Amino acid sequence: MANVIITNPEQLLDLEGKTLGTTAWLTVSQQRINLFAEATNDHQWIHVDEEKAAQGPFGACIAHGYLTLSLASDFLFQLIDIQNLAMGVNYGCNKIRFPAPVPVGSEIRGRGDVISVEQVGEAYQAVIRITIEIEGSERPGCVVDTISRYSFK
Repeated sequence: MANVIITNPEQLLDLEGKTLGTTAWLTVSQQRINLFAEATNDHQWIHVDEEKAAQGPFGACIAHGYLTLSLASDFLFQLIDIQNLAMGVNYGCNKIRFPAPVPVGSEIRGRGDVISVEQVGEAYQAVIRITIEIEGSERPGCVVDTISRYSFK
């Protein structure tokens, strides 16, 4: 169940400037990294060659930055459930950063902060910053300002 449930546009507008809390922890497994490498044809050794990566700069394989970014979508759905929609779409992202590598075996979670909400035509556009925290790390693995548009019934 999501941290915040929204049923109408007014509730969404009222979220501007508020935090949505955090999600459950997720383990970044080598299998997940390998599957992402297969899906994207990105087989760089720092991601998939466990022996070589163990001798490399991170001491182990690390998740692709775009793999970490892609998990923001899952975290967003854990943070906020917008109901009574005719349609919701991913409109894009603003600034995306990868401050720290995400080593294989890491536990990560999303933290959500609502940056802005505005009406755009008949829809409502929300910019929600997803900070992907790495357990035990001071720096996050990814920070992204997601942009979603919602049309209510």
